[in-house]
Amino acid sequence: MNIYVGNLSYEVTEEDLQKAFEGFGQTESVKIIKDNYTGRSKGFGFVEMSNNTDAESAIKGLNDKELKGRALKVNTARPRTENRGGRGGFGGGGRSGRQGGGRRF
Repeated sequence: MNIYVGNLSYEVTEEDLQKAFEGFGQTESVKIIKDNYTGRSKGFGFVEMSNNTDAESAIKGLNDKELKGRALKVNTARPRTENRGGRGGFGGGGRSGRQGGGRRF
């Protein structure tokens, strides 16, 4: 089962998360999502546990528990979708109907 972990302190490492979740069962993987440019944590991550019963116990046991000064938000991760909210990509153009915003002579 894939588990979402939010409201992470920037000081929390993947090892910290693994230790917290291993108290409920074996973890398959732990991933904290980081900003591509700065390398800094975005404040959330995912933990994969193979045993669903252990995963449910971890969700109940760790949700709203404090880790490094912040109360974790832990729940079942939603599957990724192809359309991620309609954001991103390129296109559009100027709002005035003209391409670009430079001066015309």
